[in-house]
Amino acid sequence: MSTQPQNNNSPVSTEQPVLTQLGLSDKEAEIYQIMLRHGKTPASKILPETTLKRTTVYSILEELVQKGIVEKDESGAIIEFRAKHPYALKEYLESRVIQIKTAESKLDAVLPEFISFYNSAQNRPGVKFYEGKEGIIKIYEELLRQGKNIDSIEDKGELADFIPDYSKSYPQKRVKRNIFNRVIAPSDNPINPTNEQDMRETKFIPTSQFPFRMDVKIAGQLVSLITFKKDNPAGVLIDNQELAENFKLLFEMIWGFLGTKTNNS
Repeated sequence: MSTQPQNNNSPVSTEQPVLTQLGLSDKEAEIYQIMLRHGKTPASKILPETTLKRTTVYSILEELVQKGIVEKDESGAIIEFRAKHPYALKEYLESRVIQIKTAESKLDAVLPEFISFYNSAQNRPGVKFYEGKEGIIKIYEELLRQGKNIDSIEDKGELADFIPDYSKSYPQKRVKRNIFNRVIAPSDNPINPTNEQDMRETKFIPTSQFPFRMDVKIAGQLVSLITFKKDNPAGVLIDNQELAENFKLLFEMIWGFLGTKTNNS
């Protein structure tokens, strides 16, 4: 029974899918696996083991050096390359994770603006749903990022119990950004009275007439709707000029109806 000779030039390997999942291209994975079978070697010794062109091999070796999984020795007359210990692959993966997290953070910062452009072009409202304390804080932070004055129709002050630390820092952030806040609230809301230093004017409605249980905010073309229900705190952020303008009309109607009533007695 005869056996067929094995083709050493074949780039196919069971390890290749793992390497490409780490972020290497097919060609990089092929050259890296060839490097693992060699010690320090010039690029010319790799060429017989691959069908790739000479210039491509040199380019890929430089890319693997940049990725930190192959090292380059230029101390001699001929430049040589050597694969680093395979643990370098794990370090490379960890560096990619850090880069992705950094990119995600930067994307989060500009995403509201991208969504706004998209929705304006498509003439459709953008709606995002949030849950829990972290989600609701994100809503308030996005409202602040607009840099627009905020009109609020508030509940009985449940924000202070739900996220006490943030309820104190939020007005400070708002003032720092020179954002004025008009507030309509039930009369037993203890946290948002009219205060010139806090850049806030509040008008109260007797709680018996206005037992509101939701926080509504309008900033620019954003509208937020938040409930602090203990078993399921949640909020919706709507990005749409038409909807924001109509919510603004409702606010102005109530604000005008209340006249000059700015105390909660």
